[in-house]
Amino acid sequence: MGCMGAGCLAALAMLCGALGDAPSRGIKCGGVLSAPSGNFSSPNFPGPYPYETECMWLIVVAEGSSVLLSFSHFELEYHAACAYDYLQVYNGAARDQGNLLGTFCGRRPPPPFTSAWHVMAVVFRSDRHVAKRGFAAAYRKDACGGQLTGLSGEITSPRYPESYPNDAECRWSIGGAGGTGPLTLVFADFQVEGGQGCGFDYVALFDGPTTAAPCLGRYCGSARPPRTISSTPHLLVLFKSDFNIGARGFKAHFYSGECQEVFTSIKGNFSSPRYPNFYPNNLKCQWSIHLPPGYRVKVFFLDMELEGRSSLTGGCDYDRLSAFDGSAENGSLLGQWCGRESLAPITSRHNQLLLVLHTDRNTAKRGFSITYVGVVPMNVSCTRTDFHIQIPVKSIAQLERNRIYLGTPSCAAQVVGGNFKIHTRFDTCGTESQKRNNTSVIISTLYVDFSVGDQEDIHQYEVQCEPKRKEASVTLIAGPDPSRLSQAENLVDAQQRDEGPMNTREIKSQDTSDIVFISICILAGLLMVIAVVGLVLL
Repeated sequence: MGCMGAGCLAALAMLCGALGDAPSRGIKCGGVLSAPSGNFSSPNFPGPYPYETECMWLIVVAEGSSVLLSFSHFELEYHAACAYDYLQVYNGAARDQGNLLGTFCGRRPPPPFTSAWHVMAVVFRSDRHVAKRGFAAAYRKDACGGQLTGLSGEITSPRYPESYPNDAECRWSIGGAGGTGPLTLVFADFQVEGGQGCGFDYVALFDGPTTAAPCLGRYCGSARPPRTISSTPHLLVLFKSDFNIGARGFKAHFYSGECQEVFTSIKGNFSSPRYPNFYPNNLKCQWSIHLPPGYRVKVFFLDMELEGRSSLTGGCDYDRLSAFDGSAENGSLLGQWCGRESLAPITSRHNQLLLVLHTDRNTAKRGFSITYVGVVPMNVSCTRTDFHIQIPVKSIAQLERNRIYLGTPSCAAQVVGGNFKIHTRFDTCGTESQKRNNTSVIISTLYVDFSVGDQEDIHQYEVQCEPKRKEASVTLIAGPDPSRLSQAENLVDAQQRDEGPMNTREIKSQDTSDIVFISICILAGLLMVIAVVGLVLL
């Protein structure tokens, strides 16, 4: 949950003081560093640090600023997992794994760090064996620019949303710290002094860590720059203002690697960053699913544990996962979750769905694991004696008709016009009669075979008809995880509400079972009358 204000910082200072003493040896170290800039080092530096020591420095600068931390010397006992002597850097309060930026040991110094807010913590610990020279570090308040190494984050112009100062030059170098994937930058607000060629105030983006990298764009005015994706694990944002005429400035979000992905395959899975370990704090991650037109996106929650609800409001005020119908956060909200819950699947109304994870500055949890499948668009209807199934060819154009069948491969679909069609009687194609809720229903299984080579991938839909009422339904029963798919809800109602019936006139024109039944009854009655009359005449 969020932690702000003087009271919170006082509590952090008390915690820092408690950790700052090493009672086993009486070593004094650590403390609260609140000056705009300063230096600190391991005990006895540049001499060997003492054994069995634990120190914590809490760096607190003015709100609205960030902390820039760098190391001029670093030499600790080495271990592959840094299990003996180590230094840890936290983006905020210490001891919260979601704030941990890294654990370091050996002779390789940590990279420069910029905090996401005005608090940063550094923890040093030594064991009872092998002492080295330790480390020396410097920090400063950084109101403009910095090195950003998180999976996601936010950057703003100085004083935003107030007018930025004149003669400013800010550089945000995004990436590094082991990142290997491209970076995405999205501007949420943008108002910078305009001018021909953006010669006065501007924001420039570079596809690398320095201005020597290719320029991805130079922007000014009030039009938001387009979404920008780097081709490298680094992105440089440069902001410059001249000697007069300011404006509100800008706010932008960046995402990297596992914190932002776009999925276009018919099925897939993904999880929160670092799952099943604790996710980082200060995240805003997006996963966008884009399927071919006509499909619905069905999402199954295999595991979820986020920070719980607020005890004051009962809402998901701290960490939360939200699902939106469409490709943006202005789409219809399908659900918002937090805490530890077992969730039912959700289905989009269209062929796109967006999931967004927000985490605050502390209290991280395990996160989530999700799988999804594209629900094939189809229309299923029935009479008293037959099933009618239609699937638009364009939705699964890569499949041959024999890959779509009801019950057995011998009941494969036919291509009629722009649809795959199956029209079959209840006494064929593996159908069976069952009692459900004291109602007689006809059941069969529709198979859609997406298998490629030796990789089997068959989606199964249960097709059901209630003959007396001539009502049909279809339910996804096998896809990415059958144990979860058994919870699937009826899919036909939502599809028919959104798209309307497909060729209903054609289907109704084939529904002659009632007429045939009545005709047989009339014919039987006539034959009985003729028989009776014949007996009387004899």
